[in-house]
Amino acid sequence: MQIQTALNNSHEEIAMRKKEIRARAAKIKIRNLSLQIAVFIIIFGSWEFLSDQNIIDPFFFSSPSAIFMHIVDWVANGTSQGPLYIHFVVSFEETIISFILGVLLGVIAGYALGRNEVLAVIFGPYIQMLNALPRVVLAPIFIIWFGLGMPSKIALGVTLAFFIVFFNAFQGVREVDRNLVNNARLLGASKRQLAQHVIIPSALTWILSSLHSSFGFALVGAVVGEFIGSTKGLGFLIAQAQGTFDTTGVFAGMVLLSVTALAANWVVGKLEKRFIAWRSVRQ
Repeated sequence: MQIQTALNNSHEEIAMRKKEIRARAAKIKIRNLSLQIAVFIIIFGSWEFLSDQNIIDPFFFSSPSAIFMHIVDWVANGTSQGPLYIHFVVSFEETIISFILGVLLGVIAGYALGRNEVLAVIFGPYIQMLNALPRVVLAPIFIIWFGLGMPSKIALGVTLAFFIVFFNAFQGVREVDRNLVNNARLLGASKRQLAQHVIIPSALTWILSSLHSSFGFALVGAVVGEFIGSTKGLGFLIAQAQGTFDTTGVFAGMVLLSVTALAANWVVGKLEKRFIAWRSVRQ
């Protein structure tokens, strides 16, 4: 009887502790969200006030309300270069394809060089040299090679996303516990089983941590390519607005790009939590 009473008390204490932890986490979340909203109001409220009072020139700095109405007009009536959704879909498609190809190539190359010392010695200096090269300067070359269409933007996006994933995959493979690998070999694991069940899962934390940055760089590659030479895309809209000194249009394009990047970052974060449930994520 006493044991049962002690167990019940223990369960009640655990339940109360969980409630306290959840309540504390909810308070922290509300506090952080409130601070974020406050910062947003201060920054954009000050911008709106300074623009309305002509303390800053609206022609050069525009205003949040004008930018919002410009986006609404694009959504409702389309842009001067066609419907907004066409440009958005083009940029998003270029970014997604660049991201997928960059991640696949980066993981494959990182794994190959991380597992093979000879390949690392041979190709290491060339990869370092290419990584030091500002990839943005490749945009004109890719446009000459592949034209103004989607392939040139994808090529630039891949070059930007590849190296981030490659170095993380390479380091992740190198950091795999050697004792774990040796034990798997002693148990008769083949190279495929070793890669599938030991090396890749161990390096997955490194790889997934690079996805946030690599998607952003893939987006940068697509937009920069459109900005330099294209006929469609959000980067093309920004370039057109710049050419007509339309500051509001430039900011409107930047806002759409920011929303796209934030949405993608949220999706990648969910994937990271899904595939690495044991990783402690700082909120």
